[in-house]
Amino acid sequence: MNLWILIGIVIIVVGFTLKLDVLAVVLTAGIATGIAAKIDFLEILGIIGKAFVDNRLMSIFLISLPVIAVLERYGLRERSAALIEKLKNATAGRILGLYMVIRSIASALSIRIGGHVQFIRPLIYPMAEAAAKSHKEQELTEKETEELKSLSAAIENYGNFFAQNIFVGASGLLLIQTTLQENGYNVSLKQLALFSIPMGIIAIIFTLIQVYIYDKKIIAGKGGNK
Repeated sequence: MNLWILIGIVIIVVGFTLKLDVLAVVLTAGIATGIAAKIDFLEILGIIGKAFVDNRLMSIFLISLPVIAVLERYGLRERSAALIEKLKNATAGRILGLYMVIRSIASALSIRIGGHVQFIRPLIYPMAEAAAKSHKEQELTEKETEELKSLSAAIENYGNFFAQNIFVGASGLLLIQTTLQENGYNVSLKQLALFSIPMGIIAIIFTLIQVYIYDKKIIAGKGGNK
């Protein structure tokens, strides 16, 4: 067995550890693996090119990055925070809980809203932070701030992960169905989607409990002493 074909894994590990350019590391690893496997160089380039074309739609989200940057540059975060500061009953937990419900419903209907870059960083987190500051009536500690950041990011993951399989045409359901069929279990997509509904509801309930506890800690001034 030619162990040199594993050189690509070594290159990726070393490159990511040294925090080198991701694209350069991956391309180098792919080319090195191809050469180690004694594949013609032009064929290697053809494989890389085909992979890029087949998966080009996955890079569409990059278009949103400059748009978000421009919006932030002209005060999107400040405006969203100022709006929340004017709402007396808004708390960080209520904002995050509401977003969890909306995100879950959107995922269940396969509506593509949400995302750490598109929603959490420029909108949801600043709004939650402003609400937390308003109820605490002082600046958040560094630990409280980091905890709120992680909670905001986690809720995006909760809403996406636990609710997406409620949609009958979700790619995750197709993968599950295929795997089950290969192991002799005939399950329809409709059945899988129905069994995913309780998990989505449970995720919302536990998230509401989590953000409620966070609110209590902030109001009590104990958020940074965890």
